Amino acid sequence: MKIPKAITEKIVLDDGREIILETGKLAKQADGSVVVKCGGTMLLATVVAAKEANPGVDFLPLTVDYRDKFSAGGRIPGGFMKREGRPTDEEILTMRLVDRVLRPLFPSDFHAEIQVMIQLISYDDCILPDSLAGLAASAALSITDIPFNGPISEVRIIRHNGKYIINPSLAQMNEEFDLDIMVGASKDSIVMIEGEMSEISEKEMLDAILVAHEAIKIQIEAEERLAAKIGKSQPKREYCHETHDDELRTAITDFSYQKIYEVAKTPSEKQVRSEKFDAILEEFLSRYSEEELEEKKSLAATYFHDVQKNAVRQLILNEGIRLDGRDTKTIRPIWCEVNYLPGSHGSAIFTRGETQSLTTVTLGCSLDANRVDNVISQHEEKFYLHYNFPPFSTGEVRPVRGVSRREIGHGNLAQRALKYVIPADSPYTIRVVSDILESNGSSSMATVCAGTLALMDAGIKIKKPVSGIAMGLITDKESGKWSVLSDILGDEDHLGDMDFKVTGTADGITACQMDIKIQGLSFEIMEKALNQAKEGRLHILSKILETISTPNAQLKPNAPKLISLEIPKDFIGAVIGPGGKIIQQLQKDTGTVITIEESNDVGKVEISGIDQAKINEAIEKIKQIAFVPEIGAIYNAKVVSIKPFGAFVEISKGVEGLVHISELEWRRLEKVEESVMLGDIIKVKYLGVDDKKKIKLSRKVLLPKPEKKETEGKK
Repeated sequence: MKIPKAITEKIVLDDGREIILETGKLAKQADGSVVVKCGGTMLLATVVAAKEANPGVDFLPLTVDYRDKFSAGGRIPGGFMKREGRPTDEEILTMRLVDRVLRPLFPSDFHAEIQVMIQLISYDDCILPDSLAGLAASAALSITDIPFNGPISEVRIIRHNGKYIINPSLAQMNEEFDLDIMVGASKDSIVMIEGEMSEISEKEMLDAILVAHEAIKIQIEAEERLAAKIGKSQPKREYCHETHDDELRTAITDFSYQKIYEVAKTPSEKQVRSEKFDAILEEFLSRYSEEELEEKKSLAATYFHDVQKNAVRQLILNEGIRLDGRDTKTIRPIWCEVNYLPGSHGSAIFTRGETQSLTTVTLGCSLDANRVDNVISQHEEKFYLHYNFPPFSTGEVRPVRGVSRREIGHGNLAQRALKYVIPADSPYTIRVVSDILESNGSSSMATVCAGTLALMDAGIKIKKPVSGIAMGLITDKESGKWSVLSDILGDEDHLGDMDFKVTGTADGITACQMDIKIQGLSFEIMEKALNQAKEGRLHILSKILETISTPNAQLKPNAPKLISLEIPKDFIGAVIGPGGKIIQQLQKDTGTVITIEESNDVGKVEISGIDQAKINEAIEKIKQIAFVPEIGAIYNAKVVSIKPFGAFVEISKGVEGLVHISELEWRRLEKVEESVMLGDIIKVKYLGVDDKKKIKLSRKVLLPKPEKKETEGKK
């Protein structure tokens, strides 16, 4: 059997690197499969869609799965089980990036199950695979008959020394840069943005997005050329996943539109408003018998949601009134508090409207760093943030089954927003945990604000405080009207066309995340959203600074104190002891945590503890073990042995040296005992070592030197 001939297309990046799209060779039983290559990095993307929708499904059941194969980088998984396990946070974040670009571009009435699987099958550091994942997924979709309003692509763009770099290598990512964003787009519209920045301006961010979009257009053209070579890509499959009752739609619209409009126009809390909307639907359904409801209830709920969405949007567009009574720019009422939890090293409550975060800061030593071990990188994070979203925060009852993808994504965004302001010389490992206690919109931005408060409460000398805001968008194709909303509610996120989160200091943007639910978003709207977000961010920042204006001068009494010192590399083993015996006993005796690592030919020792006296005790014992005398230094020494030729003295525990009889006094001595006795404490000066590497010490150089007597009977 002959090797199949692959069908390929090529994309050339600005720096000459080539991206190859290949199909027809691997995974041919999938609806679509594409291999994307750049240098030694290769991704395999496959897509399969069910022929029909499952009964009762009225949404798009899209699953995006991304996995790094350890063999791709020539590695074997660590741990007891020598196979890839549950997805890492990094893999989940890549899944989310791809999902958020693909999902808005499927037809709204297509409900068949779709599974997109992307695997890293080969890796070198010429290019990071997450920047190719969206391209691979879209290319695999584009060569199928699955209805899809693509193609799309994603690129990663960084700015180094004022120069934009598309899809940077790992080496370029390790250099200094002031912008790092992933941009996903179709040919005519930006769909997704996520990244971090070093206090850049709104204009600089828009410029980067424009550069990224131009690169994306080139990649999409290659996808289109590849799809044109595949016969099954056109026409797209026919489907019918929805049945409608136009009479029922008209009836529910006529009955409920004005009622919904009036409820929406009257400011109310989330739960109260939800109950009023539910009551309108129940009132409409009460006209039907139980038999009729079995047939109509599900469809009526769908039409009611459509009417509710339209009424709320028209209220905003025509009257500028939102569900809680605000105009488009007003921020919900805010209250903040710090030092709420006496047991934590730093804590804060940030409440904005009906969204509330209780956030804590915990300080630790290097042992507490978050260890990242994947195909791409093995490193430690000394600053990390965890975000928890329990069901009670929205008044729901649902099972809690581990950390959700959403929690990982929101936590990552808040971490990126804050990490820029963490001082580089902070000795601590810093863990921030945000527990969302109430949620009605932009809880991730509440996490950023609460994180800033808690870090300052903990006494971390952050560069500048950071605040965050979520922006929304309402559009109407027929009238051409649109409105940007500041500080969106949960309902506005659900019923609106955009969720654009922006964080930053008073001087610039530190992170962003944008998801678009419509096609054709203009740069005019994006510019408006960014500038309006800046106004909102600064308002929220002022509320933060009213609560705590600068980081506390001192750490909390229960916070660990962290001391670092260096010892000669040769003493690392002596401090640790056989099987760790010495260091373990030292930690037990002093109640401290001690770590040692070799770096640049020295041993770096880190001592962490609550009691400063105990820390000092640990420092003294380590210095004794790793004692290295300095030439010219003066030591208090104990005479431990007397010999005819001199006195042996101990200048540190276990460190002895000889003070020769000629170095005890300026005068000539017949016996050592004429100057010192066993057990005496004397001052000695370290002179170095002799030819036999023995320590040389002198006492007489520290004593007054007698004047010379004049010679009698001068000649």
